[in-house]
This record gives sequence, structure tokens and C-alpha cells, in this order.
Amino acid sequence: MFDHTVRPCSASLRRRTPPGKAGVALVLLCSLNAFAADAPGPDDARKVASAVPPKLLQVLTDEIARGGPESAIAVCREKAPQMARAASEQTGWAIRRVSLRNRNPKAVPDDWERAALEDFDRRAAAGESPATLEKWEVVGNGAKQEARYMKALPVQQICMACHGPAETLKPEVTQQLKSLYPDDKGVGYTLGQIRGAMTIRKAL
Repeated sequence: MFDHTVRPCSASLRRRTPPGKAGVALVLLCSLNAFAADAPGPDDARKVASAVPPKLLQVLTDEIARGGPESAIAVCREKAPQMARAASEQTGWAIRRVSLRNRNPKAVPDDWERAALEDFDRRAAAGESPATLEKWEVVGNGAKQEARYMKALPVQQICMACHGPAETLKPEVTQQLKSLYPDDKGVGYTLGQIRGAMTIRKAL
């Protein structure tokens, strides 16, 4: 947990710092306070992770209305990474989507992400709402630390046209999936099930 009430020491206080060990300790405390004030916290991460999915859903909704779900598959393939890159550049967080049953081969989770996704599944099975599931942690050793955050992505109604049970998909959708994602694992979901998660990270 980060204390957002911490503020860096003023320049005038630094100038008045006494010499010797006491002065060194005070300067070190000022530096740590400045870091704590600037360091990202879970609220910051939550805002970043929550920004991309609604925009992508709107793009997909519009494309489905124009060309059907089979048309939206290609748009999702192109637009989702573009949106993630743009958000990463704007916020300074590295952003992507991951899943235990990935469609995109680049969406394979690392060990930390896999553990979080498996925990999300356990908690959802125990009755927690998938929409509320998230994980925040500062990981690393020594000077190499990073903030990491994940937010579960439940299957919404719009997702069912391309991620639902294989037998319910339109033939055009099935064909498009085979063409673009020959190793697709992202079908067979039910409404509300955890499809994957937004995962973000930032060096501290």
C-alpha cells in the first residue's frame, strides 16, 4: 500500500539540513518521501486498466453493426493492440490483454499473470463477481521493482458471437477464426465467465 498523503520535502528544508549523520538521514527521508508521493498506486493502475476495454467494445459494436461478428474479428485483431500501445504511450504503463485460453498467440500470460488468472477463476467459482476481481502487487528485488496490476475481463453478451460455444458460432465466424487464429483457444465461454484480464506494469 502506498500512502498518498506523503509529500516530498521542500527545497528550503533541504538547504537547512544539518551536516553529519542526522543530515544524511533527513536527506534520505526526503528522497523516500518524494518517491512515495510520485509512485503509482492501485487506484492509478485501476484507472489505466479500465480505460481500454470500453473503447474496444464500442469499436467492436460499431463493426458488428456494419459487417457482422466475422468482420469484427479482424478489427479486434488490429485495433486492440493499437489501443493498448496508444494507452501505454500516454500513461507510461505497459498494457496488454492475457488469457489462460488465449486467442492471440501474444496473449500468453507470464508466471505472475497466470497465477493471478488462476486465482480469479477460483474466486469466481467461490461466488465472487468476476467484474470485481483484480490484483495489485509491487514485485522485484532491490532497485529493480515494478508495480503490477490485473483486472479480470468477464464475457459480455457482445463477446458471445466470437467466444461462445463452438456449436453456436456462425459458420462465417468459425471460418474467420480458423484463418486468422489457427491455434485459437478462445471459444467455449459462457456469459459472465472470465475471458482473461487486462494486465499492466510500470517500473518504479
